[in-house]
Amino acid sequence: MRTSPLAQRLTLPCGATLKNRIAKSAMSDSLGDGVGNPTGDQIRLYERWAKGGLTLSIIGEVQATPHFAEKPGNLILNGQSDRDLLRRLAKAGAADGAQLWLQLGHAGAMADAGISTPKGPSALDLPGLTCGALTLDEIHALPAECARTASLAKELGFGGVQVHAAHGFLLSQFLSPLFNKREDAYGGSLQNRMRLLLEVIEAVREAVGPKFPVGIKLNATDQLEGGFAEEESIEVIAAVDKTAIDLIDISGGTYFPGAASSSDRAGSGPYFLEFAGRARQKTEIPLMVTGGFKTLAQAESAIVEGKADLIGLARALVVDPELPSFWLSGQRSEPPFPRFKNPPEGGVTAWYTMQITQNAKGETALSPENLEGAIEAYESRDETRRRIWKSKHG
Repeated sequence: MRTSPLAQRLTLPCGATLKNRIAKSAMSDSLGDGVGNPTGDQIRLYERWAKGGLTLSIIGEVQATPHFAEKPGNLILNGQSDRDLLRRLAKAGAADGAQLWLQLGHAGAMADAGISTPKGPSALDLPGLTCGALTLDEIHALPAECARTASLAKELGFGGVQVHAAHGFLLSQFLSPLFNKREDAYGGSLQNRMRLLLEVIEAVREAVGPKFPVGIKLNATDQLEGGFAEEESIEVIAAVDKTAIDLIDISGGTYFPGAASSSDRAGSGPYFLEFAGRARQKTEIPLMVTGGFKTLAQAESAIVEGKADLIGLARALVVDPELPSFWLSGQRSEPPFPRFKNPPEGGVTAWYTMQITQNAKGETALSPENLEGAIEAYESRDETRRRIWKSKHG
């Protein structure tokens, strides 16, 4: 059997080595217990992905506090967390030489209104989205809050952290002129809008030291008229290049109500690979490109052409958790993606989230015809966990 270009090792600027070029990008797996701790299902899931051959998994939206969670299935990492469960999760996700990183999450304006009071850079009153504005004191507290979470992640045995500045969550909201209307030092010019992001990066790096991996997830574009666009993203990447970041994960789109999701759009190829080629001119930091990789040939050519250093897969690893082990030996060209007929907004995400649960439990895969049942189960579980979350966190 031939050896794939995806089997090359990658050394990050901090000195850590990734054993190959296939990563699981952050997804909201919704497998927390409803108060912010991991579950047995979640621990089994990340062990399964690690043993499936990938080099890196990233857990989406790990919160520093219970106040701005994206979902009631998110994890919370702070002084009140169940450290034993988190250590078990860290160990499971590091099976077979893989790494498990935590994504530092804060949903801001996108926080689940059933368990929080959403606040973003600016007050908004839009169809499907209403939020208040963070005060200057609240903004000033955020870098230290992220740093504490990162420091705990290191202490508990996780392999690294990723600063989340994509998909319409808080730091992405600050970058976007569509959602950041502030008139102080954190709004207006791009330099001001990226200020909080750079402050978070600096605080996190100082907290974890020079040898612990710190990545960032950044939108190439919000894909919204008047939002954060490619030219500004290139400027942010040039600024990030001057920081001690180890990996830039390029993605795009937002989860604001009514916005088109990158992963739901039609197309046969990677969404942000051409943008990554432009970003390469602005930075020597390794680039991970996430979104739209559907075939082995696409993933391999991205590495061979030098547009990406790491391939970020999400839904491909939900439908085929062992896919990396096959791609590394040049097998299984394309995972079996489902096709849905006229799914409602958010329906495909619900299906994939419930399929993640099937993987965690080792149960039979869902079929696309299960879409309606998957949506119902997804919404019912969230409602149950909202009640648990509120009873615990108020």
